[in-house]
Amino acid sequence: MDLLIPVIISCAVLAVLYSLHASRSILAANPGTPEMQAIGATIQQGAQTYLNRQYKTIGIAGTFIALLLGYFLSPFIAAGFIIGALLSGLAGYVGMNVSVRANGRTAEAARTGLAPALTVAFKAGAITGMLVVGLGLLGIVTYYSYLINSNIDQKLLLESLVSLSFGASLISIFARLGGGIFTKGADVGADLVGKIELGIPEDDLRNPAVIADMIGDNVGDCAGMAADLFETYVVTIVASMLLAAIYFMGPLQHLLMLYPLVISAVCIIGSLLGTFFVRLRGDNKVMKALYKGFLATLIISAILVYGATRWIFREIKTLGFLDILPFTEKNIMVCALTGLIIPALLFLITEYYTSLAYRPVKSIAAASVPGHATNIIQGLAISMEATALPLIIISVGLIIAYLNASLFGVAITATTMLAIAGIVIALDVFGPVTDNAGGIAAMAKFPAEARHITEILDAVGNTTKAITKGYAIASASLASLILFTAFGEDLAYYFPHIKVDFSLMDPFVLIGLFLGGLLPYLFGAMGMKAVSRAGRAVVIEVRRQFKEIKGLLTGTHMPDYSKVVDLLTRTALREMIAPALLPLLAPLILYGLIHTAVGQSQAFTALGAMLMGTTLTGLLLAISMTSGGAAWDNAKKYIEAGHYGGKGSEAHKAAVTGDTVGDPYKDTVGPAINPMIKITTIVAILLLAILARY
Repeated sequence: MDLLIPVIISCAVLAVLYSLHASRSILAANPGTPEMQAIGATIQQGAQTYLNRQYKTIGIAGTFIALLLGYFLSPFIAAGFIIGALLSGLAGYVGMNVSVRANGRTAEAARTGLAPALTVAFKAGAITGMLVVGLGLLGIVTYYSYLINSNIDQKLLLESLVSLSFGASLISIFARLGGGIFTKGADVGADLVGKIELGIPEDDLRNPAVIADMIGDNVGDCAGMAADLFETYVVTIVASMLLAAIYFMGPLQHLLMLYPLVISAVCIIGSLLGTFFVRLRGDNKVMKALYKGFLATLIISAILVYGATRWIFREIKTLGFLDILPFTEKNIMVCALTGLIIPALLFLITEYYTSLAYRPVKSIAAASVPGHATNIIQGLAISMEATALPLIIISVGLIIAYLNASLFGVAITATTMLAIAGIVIALDVFGPVTDNAGGIAAMAKFPAEARHITEILDAVGNTTKAITKGYAIASASLASLILFTAFGEDLAYYFPHIKVDFSLMDPFVLIGLFLGGLLPYLFGAMGMKAVSRAGRAVVIEVRRQFKEIKGLLTGTHMPDYSKVVDLLTRTALREMIAPALLPLLAPLILYGLIHTAVGQSQAFTALGAMLMGTTLTGLLLAISMTSGGAAWDNAKKYIEAGHYGGKGSEAHKAAVTGDTVGDPYKDTVGPAINPMIKITTIVAILLLAILARY
């Protein structure tokens, strides 16, 4: 057992070392022509400027929260918050810096063929993926080791770990919202004026918003997704450790608290080995090549998890606790394998709803022929339909895990789902890298063959982004269930005299469910309106430049890109604050109002019900938005490929409108609901700790 922590740390360090080594490989690739390098440098500078200002804004809020946690709770809890926030921010920042350098190199590789371009784009994603899981696991295991050696009270130890996940969640929600508002404000403005009003190509250097759009892809999808899945990864592991601490005692407790970390460690090895299976064969099917890497990761990880589980149970037998366990080794393995099967099924379903090859996307494209309204109606219908199968799969997985090992089995299922996050993030970052590569290729006036290659990669990238967002929100639902269990246990521990029964006959349960269910919708409305305001501002600025800069439309003069970038930076940083505060303040306000008006017992009842309501509607809304938005986007690409009149047709204009609606769905609000759900629950758990002390 003494060797477990060094082994876990070694696997985490290996992931970080892989990222550093692969980064050198990316930087060694051909960056392209001087024109491409100039475009790439502009994107890189804009992305760094935005992230610097965003993290400065988040840093002010984070410092204030850390001081409150240190004052009202403990310096250990404040330190955990700071560690989680710093590592989440670092993962996003480094991920962005890799992606902006890989964009032009992917485009240049497309000159020589599909396989070289795929290799560069996927390796860029793998760097971010391995960095996220490496830093996440390293942060948890090292801080856990430090807390154990500090000989602090176990409750304080667990609260400090929860606070670490809180820090990661706070960075994630700001990064998702700010980056999403920036990128979609630029995208909406660029499309509405450039493609619909003026009829110029999507990635045309004459359009003042195109550079901002490409900057947004890197700060929203790359940095934002890295922070998002870092947060989900950390929260799920910590939640599983909490359940082990709740249900077990003594040496058995420590061993089973380490078990989620062991699963995450061996799956890092599985993900690393899986990246080497992403190779294009003679059929030139990009999605098939990516799926081979994902499937190899699942198989290798399953073997390694089996070996790790056998080892853990041998240790349990040696300690003499095997007979008192409420589950067997076989039960736990079923839970772990369920955690590997669920993502595979979710991947297939999301591909069906978002790929150009299947009915949903084709039906939206066909609905574009009559006009804009029918495109919107069909897109909304598909987004609603796309929630059914994922919810059924999650429910079945939940039942299997619970029947085998109760809530601890659910925790192991969720942990195993997130343990393969390295390869999943690689698939996600692949999307914005190929999107930017296509834009650079268009701006640099690549030959048609090379442009066709970037278009193929971009269409696949849209699907992989939707797949990983669905994966993130599905795992978030299981993590929220585990956190809710921790909330219930903390409530019983800190307030044993208060008995809470979440019966639907209790009006305070219904109040909590209603208000909790409302939160994701209110949060979504705030995010969508923020994108709308940002988009309107960009439209006005782009129109002004085309009107006032003589020769801009003819190409004899260049636009002022910095004006749009600065406008969006200020707008995104201002607009992200209000929605991000909603999950932070809602639990506190609900508790305070009901406690003051009625009593503490009713306040805790409503607060717990709020957490359930937020998780349920948040899960449905997020899946609907991410899948529906990607389907709208690929319906546009399906038409641009030559169907229903192709580019410039009336159907294409309707599809652009649908894509404009789908953009904030899939890239701003939908992904941001993921950390929003968990922040609400974590704030409730920390509130219990504060109330117990004062």
